[in-house]
Amino acid sequence: MMRKQSKPMKKILFTFSLLCLIFACANPGSGPDGGPYDETPPRIVEMRPALGQINAKQKKVEIAFDEYIKVENAVEKVIVSPPQIEVPEIKVLGKRISINLSDTLKPATTYTIDFSDAITDVTEGNPLGNFTYYFSTGEQLDTMEVAGHVLNAADLEPVKGILVGLHSDSTDSAFNTKPFERVARTNGDGRFSIKGVAPGKYRIYALQDMDGDFKRAAGERVAFSREEIIPSSYPATRYDTVWRDTVTIDSIRAIPYTHYTPDDVVLLAFNEVNTKRYFLKTQRDVPEWWRVYFTAPSTDIPTIKGINFDERDAFIEQRSPGNDTITYWLRSFDDFTDPDTLQFTYTYETYDDSLAQCRMQTDTLQLVPKLTLARRNKMQAEELEKWEKKRERRHKRGDYSEETPPVEHLKFVGPSPNRITPEQNISFGFAEPITSLDTAAFHLYLHVDTLMQEADFELEKSENDFLGYTIRGEWRNGQKYTLMIDSAAVQGLYGKTNDNLRFEFSVPKTEDFGSLFFMLSGSDSTAVVQLMEGEKKVSRQVPAPNGRADFFYLKPGKYYVRLFCDRNGNGKWDTGDYAKGLMPEEVYYYPSALEVRANWDIEQTWNVHALPLTQQKPAELIKQKGDKKNTPRNKNAERLKQLGRDK
Repeated sequence: MMRKQSKPMKKILFTFSLLCLIFACANPGSGPDGGPYDETPPRIVEMRPALGQINAKQKKVEIAFDEYIKVENAVEKVIVSPPQIEVPEIKVLGKRISINLSDTLKPATTYTIDFSDAITDVTEGNPLGNFTYYFSTGEQLDTMEVAGHVLNAADLEPVKGILVGLHSDSTDSAFNTKPFERVARTNGDGRFSIKGVAPGKYRIYALQDMDGDFKRAAGERVAFSREEIIPSSYPATRYDTVWRDTVTIDSIRAIPYTHYTPDDVVLLAFNEVNTKRYFLKTQRDVPEWWRVYFTAPSTDIPTIKGINFDERDAFIEQRSPGNDTITYWLRSFDDFTDPDTLQFTYTYETYDDSLAQCRMQTDTLQLVPKLTLARRNKMQAEELEKWEKKRERRHKRGDYSEETPPVEHLKFVGPSPNRITPEQNISFGFAEPITSLDTAAFHLYLHVDTLMQEADFELEKSENDFLGYTIRGEWRNGQKYTLMIDSAAVQGLYGKTNDNLRFEFSVPKTEDFGSLFFMLSGSDSTAVVQLMEGEKKVSRQVPAPNGRADFFYLKPGKYYVRLFCDRNGNGKWDTGDYAKGLMPEEVYYYPSALEVRANWDIEQTWNVHALPLTQQKPAELIKQKGDKKNTPRNKNAERLKQLGRDK
């Protein structure tokens, strides 16, 4: 038989339940104002196998904590070494992390699972801190570490997420044929730390491992060092400040620790030039030309054998350096029975994957332009018909001012700047190859008061632009010029001629410019100094074989300075080649921007080795920013401040 509860007892039970509910609601995380926040990081209460265990045999690792936890961004932050071909399975089960290693355990090997700062509690995100779990399948633990940075070789940008690995095999082939023995991954600062390293001698590499086999493959970004890595350590002391409150120092503690070296390795990552040449695609937008693209350069020049036309003297070839892009301009349509359909065999050099070498290949091609000659002729006829109807309507109004149809002139390309420096020249070009050019129809005038006085100049075919020309003159500061080209002075391959052309430009006064002079040390005779406006735009570059780089006639503004060692003398930065043992050409940055002012000279000394490479690139140019630090948050101090109890 059930006994009825008295009214006082009901009140007591109700009050007790209400208090439990209040405290339960205030407990998770708490805060304004259910009590203090949880600022205690999760604490490890059990590890199996035990941390640092030797002769371990089990492939499953379990780590238990005193509260519910999570692992943030495990793919990027958690790294297992030696590297695992089968990706380890990492599970978070409430207060426990479970790691299953799928690969067979290697004998007498130290295994490390570096969690970085990925482990946090669930309620407030308090981080455990940088934590590395380790055990050994042999009799001893290897505890050495190797650390450093990976930078992009071309611009010293930190490289995030690239693998860095060690090989005890010092042969060059090890990088291609064997997985890394120990690995780490770089963070947002390009920093890496390889842990659990055994004493010995190593070669070190970086690898953008696209296929997940921890070995170099064609097309993967790489870095290597010629220097031998010999891990070592020594006892050291660091000093930590203990704060009584936010402004008062309580004490400074001396904390002994083991310093592992080397910890300043710098690897320069690069993409190798693709030397495997394949036929990529063709392009034919209009009937007059067609273009072919290859994936890599070659000294071989492809050959054409016409099927429905005679290929002899049928084209003008416009070839890029390396013959990886070739444009074929048809000399005339008269020799083609059907200029809208070109049929021919094309013989070119290609890479044979099965033979691992280049060979000649012949393909049969048929090219039809996107805009056919027949379609264009029809469109032109339609335009002429419209013009004639407009002319008839004008005649009815008594207007006989426009009696000839508009003529399509040879398209003129450039010049674009309306202000140049005394060191610049005027460049321009045409939209098709030129068959005749009358230099006497080119006129350069210097403005003298209200008059125009003829000025001397030289007209040259551009060395780097197949369709381009350059006008060189003795430009005077503070003067205006006019370039005029008479009509029909230039005739293109397809019979079009230019219209009257007029282009005006000026040269600012000397006092409108600034100058910058660099005195270099630490560089050699191959140095080339680049003046940059921002990260990508190189406004000037000058060779500095004698340790001096002079930049005259600079527009006022902010400039950055980069130097590269032009080892092959081709005037541009070149990447590396691992198979040839060729490092990318060295790059250095002046560590801060320089403000150039009008009518002002800056003389600057620069020792390119004064700062390590990791500190040279100006911070405002670095696009790859460091990872967000996962640090404890002092939310209780903020809470007390809100409550007025922070004093």
